[in-house]
Amino acid sequence: MDVTHKHRIRRVGMLLTSTIIAAGLGIFPASPAHAVANSDIVPNGQFRFAVKLTMTGIPTANGGRRNSACSGALIAPQWIVTAGHCFRDFNGVRVERPVADLTTATVGRADLTTDIGHVATIIAVRQSPTTDLALAKLSFPITDIRPLALNHRRPRAGDVLRITGFGSLTSSNPVPSPQLRTGQVTVVTVTEPSVGVTALAPAPDTSACPYDSGAPYFMEHGEGNPTLVSVESGGPSCPHSLEERTSRVDNIAHWIKDIIRG
Repeated sequence: MDVTHKHRIRRVGMLLTSTIIAAGLGIFPASPAHAVANSDIVPNGQFRFAVKLTMTGIPTANGGRRNSACSGALIAPQWIVTAGHCFRDFNGVRVERPVADLTTATVGRADLTTDIGHVATIIAVRQSPTTDLALAKLSFPITDIRPLALNHRRPRAGDVLRITGFGSLTSSNPVPSPQLRTGQVTVVTVTEPSVGVTALAPAPDTSACPYDSGAPYFMEHGEGNPTLVSVESGGPSCPHSLEERTSRVDNIAHWIKDIIRG
């Protein structure tokens, strides 16, 4: 197993076996990230589309159970977007179903110690056929939070994006953050399935960490609505100033809309 793959595995929503935090779920084709290392705290009421996914009782190859977490975003009243590898069996294969005994989505709650927002159960999953991205259906529609709109144009090098996530603050002994955090990155590469980004602010090594898998990267438009450009997929151990790989949205926007409508 090469070093890059090890880093990816370490970041994949980091599994917890009993009370022991294991080194992640692995990835397709990358691994998760933490609560955005070296980032800013988001107060309740801001970026209300942000989602914390909590998975309890994920089956393991030895017959046991583990817990994990990912980040995401509300993109329709009853659908969220996250990383595809957040839903996979113990062989590392992405699947179109919740893999845990219980998977919940906390929406509209930046400070998880409060009780605002909503908590819904994930009842269905749809995997993108081209990239590390999945759509997850909520047990009920959320109508008092504006979903994050989809980006429809090809990202360009130099674009500035914002990330929000509930991941850890470091890859060392990672623990999910109880507070939503945010930072800015710059687009450096664009391929058919992915968007590569590097840190911009508030620090030169602001970066996603374990449990940030599926965190949204979105473009802000002044007073206009932000648009989702990609979601966190994987990268080096955090914090880091290297390139992070994210799963592109604009070229699968029609597929996403078909799932939501259907």
